[in-house]
Amino acid sequence: MIEPVANPEAIPQRFRAFFNALCFVAEQLSLVIARGPLGGAIEVEVGTNEDGDRQKALDIIADEWFATALAGAGVRFYASEERNTIEELDSKGTLAVAIDPLDGSSNIGVNVSVGSIFSVFETADTADASFLRPCGEQIAAGYFVYGPNTSLLATFGNGVVQFTLDPTDRTFRVAARGLQIAPQASEFAINASNYRHWSKPVRAYIDDCIAGEDGPRAKNFNMRWIASLVAETHRIFNRGGIFLYPSDARPGYESGRLRLLYECAPIAFLVEQAGGKATDGCGRILDRNIESLHQRTPFVFGTSDKVDRVAAYHDLPEQEVSALFGTRGLFTA
Repeated sequence: MIEPVANPEAIPQRFRAFFNALCFVAEQLSLVIARGPLGGAIEVEVGTNEDGDRQKALDIIADEWFATALAGAGVRFYASEERNTIEELDSKGTLAVAIDPLDGSSNIGVNVSVGSIFSVFETADTADASFLRPCGEQIAAGYFVYGPNTSLLATFGNGVVQFTLDPTDRTFRVAARGLQIAPQASEFAINASNYRHWSKPVRAYIDDCIAGEDGPRAKNFNMRWIASLVAETHRIFNRGGIFLYPSDARPGYESGRLRLLYECAPIAFLVEQAGGKATDGCGRILDRNIESLHQRTPFVFGTSDKVDRVAAYHDLPEQEVSALFGTRGLFTA
């Protein structure tokens, strides 16, 4: 087998077997995804996971491939968004890995970028204790994005490095080191169809963006919404901006919708390592404790000053937020 990582020196020694296993699976997944309908009905729904989210055929395939590959790569405990329980892969392993095997799978059929997200902890005495702990105790994290090119962004706690899959020899090569999120940007990402369900601070923030140069921000903004967390994250790493998936008033969305362990904690680790910020709208994600495997949370991340502004709106007294929203509300006369 060809070694999937062409620049092993970019990965700390203790993580090399683990990253080689990840990259081997990602390279295979990139081929399956690139074949689209020629590779079979990979976008067909085959069931639901623990929280009732629909699973595609490729969700299950990706989960099985990662679990199999990681069994011989120093991983003791494996937690997956597609599984109800933690699996012990190797009793001698020293790593605990949480993974969203295929983020954004609802977009497979329409040829939109999807990805895989992972988080790494030191193993603890028990399987549960290895994952139910402060988000800030991660020792590595990253994501793959399968798009026009396949890339891996990873951090080991000392900055962010990008690897890109070279199609000529199917190996991952270092494309950039020390990635930084742009300190200034004019894009925001949110699903505006849920406007009526958001809290007043979130609506006030978005109203200010939409008001453009005539509003209190005195600047024009562009809205983006891909509905693929990895794709949204990758855009922010390349162009800056802010992503918001707030909690809202709909049943099942009161605590947000994205998972703290499998999605938000690893993205937050990457974002902070690149000079950005990541919160639940108010507080820092990396200060949160993971209390259950499939715990959900609101999520706001991106360029620091924009994330801080969202938090500031939440910190205002209720009467001030109400006045703010009443003046600038999108649907006011």
